[in-house]
Amino acid sequence: MKLEEFLKRVRGLPVIDAENLLAGVTNPAPVKVQLSRWCKFGKLIKLKNNIYLLAESFRKMDIYEPYIASVLKKPSYISLQKAFEYHGLIPEGVPVYTCVTTKRPGKVTTLIGTFDYRHIKNGLFWGYNSFTVNKQQVAFIATPEKALLDFFYLKGLQIDEGYLEEMRLQNVRKINISRLMEYAKRFRNPGILRAAQIIKKYAAKRKKEEKQL
Repeated sequence: MKLEEFLKRVRGLPVIDAENLLAGVTNPAPVKVQLSRWCKFGKLIKLKNNIYLLAESFRKMDIYEPYIASVLKKPSYISLQKAFEYHGLIPEGVPVYTCVTTKRPGKVTTLIGTFDYRHIKNGLFWGYNSFTVNKQQVAFIATPEKALLDFFYLKGLQIDEGYLEEMRLQNVRKINISRLMEYAKRFRNPGILRAAQIIKKYAAKRKKEEKQL
């Protein structure tokens, strides 16, 4: 397959799934060799086995990294620190896309970013929303409440208000306290319920301080 023909087939796609590309091909080996060569010469970026991204100079659309996070491991959604950044709950940017998945944990490092996947049991895989960019790129990101509870659950932390101060937890008005408490009960974990109560108290204190300013 020549590069021009290949680009006509895939340029409108956010990512390239080699399995779909090779469906119906009698002898896929030569195409796989060509894909490997294009990666070597910088025309393609390999994200993982059978999943590729066109080099930036060949793309017709911008790539949305949260969408890539959903492609690299399914099912998964962005949570923990990266979701804090997305919702403005912390002041700093976070370089790693931390996600939760019901599959095996692991870290995937690519030319467009690092994606760290943490395992969570099936019964706790909820509390996220989907977002669509460019009509084709769908990402999944935890709500502010679920991102906080996932963080304390997966870290196994016993927190107090001082810890939340150290986190520089901000924009607490974005935290729906009723939803936070409802979600915490669904964890059926005393430590998570206690963490939610501390967040509730901290949020009330911060809101009161903001009104006085």
